Amino acid sequence: MFDKDHPKSWYAATVDLPAPLPELVGPVRCDVCVVGGGYTGLSAALYLAEAGLDVVLLEASRLGSGASGRNGGQIHSGQRRDQDWLEAQTGLDNAKALWRLAEDAKGHLYALIARLGIVCDVRPGLIVADHKPGYVAHSHAYAKKLNEVYDYPDAAPLSREELRALVGSDAYHGGMIDHGGGHLHPLKLALGLARAAQDAGARMFERSRALTVTEGAKVSVTTAKGVVEADWVLECGDGLQDGLDRRVDRYVMPIANYIAATEPLGGRARDVIANGAAVADSRFVVNYYRLSPDGRLLFGGGESYTRRLRSDPGAFVRPYMLKIFPQLADVRIDYGWGGLLGITMTRMPFVRKLSPRVLTAAGYSGQGVMLAPYFGMILAEAVAGQLGRFDLLAGLPVPAFPGGPVMRWPLLAAGLTYYALRDRF
Repeated sequence: MFDKDHPKSWYAATVDLPAPLPELVGPVRCDVCVVGGGYTGLSAALYLAEAGLDVVLLEASRLGSGASGRNGGQIHSGQRRDQDWLEAQTGLDNAKALWRLAEDAKGHLYALIARLGIVCDVRPGLIVADHKPGYVAHSHAYAKKLNEVYDYPDAAPLSREELRALVGSDAYHGGMIDHGGGHLHPLKLALGLARAAQDAGARMFERSRALTVTEGAKVSVTTAKGVVEADWVLECGDGLQDGLDRRVDRYVMPIANYIAATEPLGGRARDVIANGAAVADSRFVVNYYRLSPDGRLLFGGGESYTRRLRSDPGAFVRPYMLKIFPQLADVRIDYGWGGLLGITMTRMPFVRKLSPRVLTAAGYSGQGVMLAPYFGMILAEAVAGQLGRFDLLAGLPVPAFPGGPVMRWPLLAAGLTYYALRDRF
């Protein structure tokens, strides 16, 4: 079922979208105003409402219609950057703390799905596939490091032969498998969180884009037809709130990513991914893919460094898919869609207290399925004065983009194009 605010994705085609919620009209008073109806905002609204606070959530479009309802659905372990990088940047003790926090986030996700009874097609397993032979030794050493240093038994190395037995492609030389990772239906997760937050008492308004945030004795958020006055504001719009707050725009910027869904593959599906795990490869512009419950290949590939989405996402993704699976040249693409996600310079999330009453969590850089619901809970904790986990995240190394909000686009596009070219050699 589609509407004008959801892409014509396989995700939207496999859910019953709820009726639209009202637009904000006129003044409203509340304890906490949440900006953004994706995983972070919905989770924060849920926990705040369950704690008895009066919560208003503003969504520019439909709940879950942004990256939270369009992404690849992959559940990765750890942060977006690996533990080697975190150790070098923050020291071993902090790297271990960040690993534990990420494991807590994964456990939180699974527990939240179970507690709320969200049916979102959770399946186990995530394969990391190395597209260059020189990467394999590091992947094997990294799996061992996770086992021994981080007491994580679910990572295991894969030889070229072992990987080839799981992934029907000659494009890879080995890698590792994370039995603790997995994948799910992201839009079902978002809509389940929305229902739970509403049931807990959060007031939600759709098609109510936040235009300004003004701070005084209270914090005011204006929309086209209304204004919310609150004690706290949580800015949770990620890449889609670009332009709302320059204090966030300096550190987070949106990029476009694309996914295609094939026709059902029938008996050929197991020849593509034998164990039903999700797969992400080692390219800087990563290819990521998995099988849907009805046997389609959902393949994500390619980026564009612009706010405007391509009009032909299926055709754009298809060459990336065929480079990995040339045997699918005869397979029809039934759905293609794109979305905007927020990234940071270091690919680490941007979690900050912007002022005494304005907090933000954004810039998940592709790791939002696991982290964002947990970070929504951490924002709710911070409102209640529990700052331990918030302060750990606020200390992550996230430098501003060079050139500020205006120049970040051309400078980043030049840098990312270089890395994209490097992937080919």
